Amino acid sequence: MAVNLVNVENVSKVYGTRALLDGISLGVSEGDRIGVVGRNGDGKTTLIRMLGKLEEADTGRVTHSGGLRMGVLTQHDSLDPEATVRHEVIGDMADHEWAGNAKVRDVLTGLFGGLDLPGFPKGLDTVIGPLSGGERRRIALAKLLIDEQDLIVLDEPTNHLDVEGISWLAQHLRERRSALVCVTHDRWFLDQVCTRMWDVQRGAVYEYEGGYSDYVFARAERERIAATEEVKRQNLVRKELAWLRRGAPARTSKPRFRVEAANELIKDVPPPRDSSELMKFASSRLGRTVFDLEDITVQAGPKVLLKHVTWHLGPGDRIGLVGVNGAGKTSLLRAMADAARTEGEAQPAGGRIAVGKTVKLAYLSQEVAELDPTWRVLEAVQRVRERVDLGKGREMTAGQLCETFGFNKEKQWTPVGDLSGGERRRLQLLRLLMDEPNVLFLDEPTNDLDIETLTQLEDVLDGWPGSMIVISHDRFFIERTTDRVYALLGDGTLRMLPRGIDEYLERRRKMEEASAASAPAAPAKPAAEKSAADQRAAKKELQKIERQLDRISEKETKLHAQIAENATDFAKVAELDAELRQLTGEREELELRWLELAEDA
Repeated sequence: MAVNLVNVENVSKVYGTRALLDGISLGVSEGDRIGVVGRNGDGKTTLIRMLGKLEEADTGRVTHSGGLRMGVLTQHDSLDPEATVRHEVIGDMADHEWAGNAKVRDVLTGLFGGLDLPGFPKGLDTVIGPLSGGERRRIALAKLLIDEQDLIVLDEPTNHLDVEGISWLAQHLRERRSALVCVTHDRWFLDQVCTRMWDVQRGAVYEYEGGYSDYVFARAERERIAATEEVKRQNLVRKELAWLRRGAPARTSKPRFRVEAANELIKDVPPPRDSSELMKFASSRLGRTVFDLEDITVQAGPKVLLKHVTWHLGPGDRIGLVGVNGAGKTSLLRAMADAARTEGEAQPAGGRIAVGKTVKLAYLSQEVAELDPTWRVLEAVQRVRERVDLGKGREMTAGQLCETFGFNKEKQWTPVGDLSGGERRRLQLLRLLMDEPNVLFLDEPTNDLDIETLTQLEDVLDGWPGSMIVISHDRFFIERTTDRVYALLGDGTLRMLPRGIDEYLERRRKMEEASAASAPAAPAKPAAEKSAADQRAAKKELQKIERQLDRISEKETKLHAQIAENATDFAKVAELDAELRQLTGEREELELRWLELAEDA
């Protein structure tokens, strides 16, 4: 029988006049993997802080089992700013100790990309003080995961991790024996890791078995039953009113309701998007040309991020863009946005970006544009437009769209200066949509948004007719809102991935394995001892491979277009698909050879 680790008995917590938690009783046992969801401000963080005894309850009590080893990751770390990463994460362990410890190696590689902490100026000996909030958070998470724990409590652990980091963390937590309680808005992560869900709503906590998908089904069934009960109640009220008017009770048969299985709820629900209808509408708004990138090179200072990229963003295209940090995702969007803003005058370091004449771009950057802090929320939206056309006859007022994005009638009169960072981000996204753009660039739109707001945003985007590029580490959001995934793998190219993020992770894994395998294959000469002839030969072959890769990329683009054109001719599609697979194999071989030569060059 599983041992109970934490008991929460009749706990309440009040802030001001608002009861965040009201008479909550819960338990965490050995082996539990619990995901905590709910709207921002409903008490998720308060609940887990009380679990960790970092905050006292107003009434009730929280008890821990004797000798409980517990690790808590809060949203604000307690790292010593004068200490080094080595001191905080590894402590007093000697180099040969931690380097020989498989868990330490796994955590450092998974969270930082290597044992030498690439990206940190002095590796493990980097001082913590000057580091960014995201870097400090990864250090705090590494410190917690390296220790042995009976229970791990995590508040937004996926923040500041990329797609690969989130995938690694999910696998790591699945393999640990520790019990887990985790607050996160990353729905893919919840499905991968959790076997139970706590839904915090208006002072109460509802428990569900299974991961996020099971929770969605179970909650839908619970709400259907509640709606049925409400209909019954209203019917009884109407009957009573009719009886009072007639003077005598009428004989009526009682309605019979069948409790349906959760999957019955969705059997008649159409797909979230009518892609062909949206494409048709987008074409009428945008014409044939949206963005055409011809042989472009994108740089950040002296660093070349993308080279000789040719790409076409067409009307109605919904693209997810993934890639390693620093590969150039944001720089690519900025180059395209600059070309649109200057009507084609601002161009990248090489090549040309052609922008359609009818393009009306809205760009949500990671650094949300400043809003006047004295404006009220509703005023900030109405300054853009009073009403918005969402396509297919859907129209919403500024106030209605505010409510969709989580700003109720009371909140709509709040000054912008009193909003949290997440609420400002929500408001800025809302203002962009109110301006009725036909092209959307969304750079990390899910930051600081709770799951309920994310689902509402996805619902709005389902009917939005236009072209869209989304950069996000939220895998669920990308797969839910986009139709195709492109990747920047850090080698200066942009590639379409037919199998989406799974294919991206596979490719990254192969590249890392190839890099690791080629390193110890033969004792490399010191750079000083390598002959100039060897280096020249390696560089020459590298350039040749890069040209071959460019040609293959162009052929792949053409083949994808031909497959789309011949979608109803299955024999032709099969022939083109075989050709595409052959090209993919050639490209993977060339990429491996490129990695082998890179060090010599």
